[in-house]
Amino acid sequence: MNNSQGKHITKNVMEDLVAEEIEKQLKRYPKTTTKMINHVEVATYALNRLPPLYASSHKGLNQQKMKGKSQLHFKITKVVKEAIATIQQDLLRSSSPLTMEFDRIGQELQEAESALQELGAFLPRKEVSWKNLVRTVKPILIKLHQKKYQKQDAWRDSPYKKNS
Repeated sequence: MNNSQGKHITKNVMEDLVAEEIEKQLKRYPKTTTKMINHVEVATYALNRLPPLYASSHKGLNQQKMKGKSQLHFKITKVVKEAIATIQQDLLRSSSPLTMEFDRIGQELQEAESALQELGAFLPRKEVSWKNLVRTVKPILIKLHQKKYQKQDAWRDSPYKKNS
């Protein structure tokens, strides 16, 4: 598959269906109540109790939406109602929400782990870790650094060098 038009992604359609249902149900509550309800926590509670509906194409997205609306509508409605009731019972509970920064850091850690595994193929030890990578690479870099300065010193002291 040609992926040159952009990064290929997958989408859990259930997230959209749950968000729509949350908005629909919260319209029945007074605004003072809905302001106190953490929508992300309601969605998380509901999504953990519903099956995912992933799509990777526009056609798949439409098919999953239709499936969710036709086959899972009543379950979505019931679970979102339960989620709102549960979250509403504990409005004063404090939490430290995940942020995009957390997601970015997680992605960087995954990339670092992937790079470590790739470099691990060249390590003499089968046990791949950052500590072992440093133990292996550091002496090599020190030797290269020393050789570089030895060459510079040799050239500086060379009788063939023109005196300025």
